[in-house]
Parts: sequence; C-alpha cells; structure tokens
Amino acid sequence: MAVELFNDGRHVCLAFYDLVDEGADHAVQCNQFLVVDGDHGALIDPGGNMTYTGLMMAMQRYFSSRDLDLILASHADPDIIASMNKWMVSTSCKVMISKLWARFLPHFTTGRDYTERIIPIPDQGMRIPLGQMEMLALPAHFMHSEGNFQFYDPVSKILFSGDMGASMIGHSEALPPVADFDAHIPHMFDFHRRYMVANKICRYWAQMVRSLDVQMIVPQHGARFEGPAMVKRFLDWIENLPCGVDLMTQSHYTVP
Repeated sequence: MAVELFNDGRHVCLAFYDLVDEGADHAVQCNQFLVVDGDHGALIDPGGNMTYTGLMMAMQRYFSSRDLDLILASHADPDIIASMNKWMVSTSCKVMISKLWARFLPHFTTGRDYTERIIPIPDQGMRIPLGQMEMLALPAHFMHSEGNFQFYDPVSKILFSGDMGASMIGHSEALPPVADFDAHIPHMFDFHRRYMVANKICRYWAQMVRSLDVQMIVPQHGARFEGPAMVKRFLDWIENLPCGVDLMTQSHYTVP
C-alpha cells in the first residue's frame, strides 16, 4: 500500500512501507519511494529482489513502470539497488548513483553492458531534471557509505535521507510519522552510533540541511519526521551524537 506524502495534482510523492513481508524477521525493513512530476517519474532506492514484484505492481496505480525515467540510488547496498537487473530489463530507465559505485552496479546484473544507462553522480552532487522541476542530489558521504547521496525534492520540500534518520521498528503497512521524538530515540540510537562514521560528518550534514526548506525527512528505514519542529529535533539530536570512529578504541582492534 502506498502512502501519499505529497500531492498537488501534478507532483506526487509516494512511500511504500510494507513491501518486505511482515513475517520476514530475517530481513531488515526498508522503504521505497516514487516521485512523479507530470508524465515523468523516478524511483528512489527501489530495493532488492524481495521488493521488486510488490513495488512494480503497486506503482502502476500511480505511474506506469514503462514510463519510468530514473532510479535514484543513495548508495550500493543490496536493500537499495539489488533489483537493478530486473528494472533494466523491464523498463528503459536510467540509474543514478555515486561515481564511486557506478562500475560496481553491473555486479547486480547478468553482465550486459548498461554503461549508457548508468549516470555517475559527482562527489559535489548535482541537479536532476524530472518533468518541469529539478531534484537535488545532496552529498551525504560516509553516512554510512563512502559514496552516498540523499535526494531533495524542492516542490514537496521532502528530503529522502537514505540511512540518515533510520529507525529499526519492524514492519508495518503504513508507518505513521514520528509523534514523540524522545520515545523514538531508542529506535535510532544504536543504528546511528554504528553506521554514521563520525560526529564531524553529522554536523556538516545538519548545517547543509538547515540551508534548505525541509518540511519532511523521510529515511529508507522506519518512520519519517514531518514538520519543521520535528525536522529541527532530529537535526539537533544528530549533530550532537558521538558515533562511528568517535567511539573506537584500540580494544576494538585486537586479534580474536
């Protein structure tokens, strides 16, 4: 079931929260997103083989997969883009990913040369035309991947933040937005302490996000943050969180 994050009649943002089987406790919950502007569409982090069929079927109600322009991949993890081969075969879309990962993507395919359909994103990010608007690929390096991007939609003012803001709260047909930030912290704490590389990077990221008009932060795992107040709470929290190499000591590097 798709959750409508934004719809002004022409521009639509949809989230799919339930495509990983509720009973699949062996697999991490992950969200997929569809952005449509007029007759043009982009999937963000479409996932792996577990989500392909459900996403392909669910999106038809809103946008034909045959007309898909782009797949935007935040990084190269399997829950992000492992279904790439199926999308390349069933559509004529192009895939955009960090230049660091562009030549790794063929390993998710049968080996056919898709060079013309893979667009590397430079480290500084870029503007991505979609219909009558442009999305922004924002640098998010080392959160957690060394080549990592987030995607900002200036029409809906939604930041699709990948692993930043992720929470481990299980499977649900329609995850509601975070209502109580303090109660939500335990669902984020361990993940961010391990997966974000250092507080320095988190501070740089928060400063960048504050320069934009972000009304919603929508992670690839778990619940979203809606409204300026909740967005601010998350930015204030993450920029003060010691994480990654901040926590490492010599004791973490000993022969077992």
